[in-house]
Amino acid sequence: MRPLLLLAPLFIAAAPPAEVPPASPNGASDQTNDLRLGTDTSDRMTVPVRVGDRGPYRFLVDTGSERTAISRELALELGLAAGSRVVMQSVVGPSNVSTVAIPALGVSTRLVAIPNAPILDEENIGADGLLGVDSLSRQQVMLDFKNGVMGISPSRGFLDKSDGDTIVVTAKRRHGRLLFTDATVEGRGVTVVVDTGSQVSVGNDALRRKLLRGKHYQLSEITTVAGERVEAELVTIGTLQIGGMTLQNVQIAFLHAAVFRQLELDNRPALLLGMNVMRSFDRVSIDFSTRQVRFVLPKSAMEPRVILASR
Repeated sequence: MRPLLLLAPLFIAAAPPAEVPPASPNGASDQTNDLRLGTDTSDRMTVPVRVGDRGPYRFLVDTGSERTAISRELALELGLAAGSRVVMQSVVGPSNVSTVAIPALGVSTRLVAIPNAPILDEENIGADGLLGVDSLSRQQVMLDFKNGVMGISPSRGFLDKSDGDTIVVTAKRRHGRLLFTDATVEGRGVTVVVDTGSQVSVGNDALRRKLLRGKHYQLSEITTVAGERVEAELVTIGTLQIGGMTLQNVQIAFLHAAVFRQLELDNRPALLLGMNVMRSFDRVSIDFSTRQVRFVLPKSAMEPRVILASR
């Protein structure tokens, strides 16, 4: 059986965060902060985050999670007040979890208050917490894999056209997440969800029925940040096409994932686009307000794994 993979959950039934005014009117609210990226043991992104005036702490960046969460250990250390219980939707299904109130969470130049942040064990998260789309709305997130830098700034669209071979794909929004509907897997239509919280891309049962018959697969065990474990079938597919680009030889994990039901994608082929695909690019920028995702293709002789569809 292959090594463990990590997959973040999706959170539902919790109140949205509130914007916290900056301490000074001269605060650089339209400024881009470059944050040096770290990596956790599953090769996902972590960034420094402040809670109130303390920190920084390591939080995962998870565009596939509706809610921002914090580790049980950090919540106890900071003495955060208990919140109401909420429902967490993960790979296995829904479960009730405890929450705490985060009065001021600092990511780059933005401060938000999160009244009901789910608390999870640090051992399962692999970090001090995770940033969901509730903390990233109205923001532009840039993952620069080539230089190991993350940039977070208020949304203002993509103005820089100097990156060379770049594809900009406009997504749809559902429950805060960004979805691509102009996509195919080996020529079959598929809905793709942008998910920086998952080490590997994950396909649902509907996609599995279309693709897995007759293919060789390997068994693996996926562990979620809630500590759940589920068996998955790992398959390498020939082509994944999104917008104007085609990726080749992409690994997908197929499993019975209840999270697809929350996104109303359980009956149609769907795929969580994980970090194994995004790291194929020099840079990926995600703008939640404009719903645009910008892929900068690698400059190293146009790696054969990622090609422009027009070429």
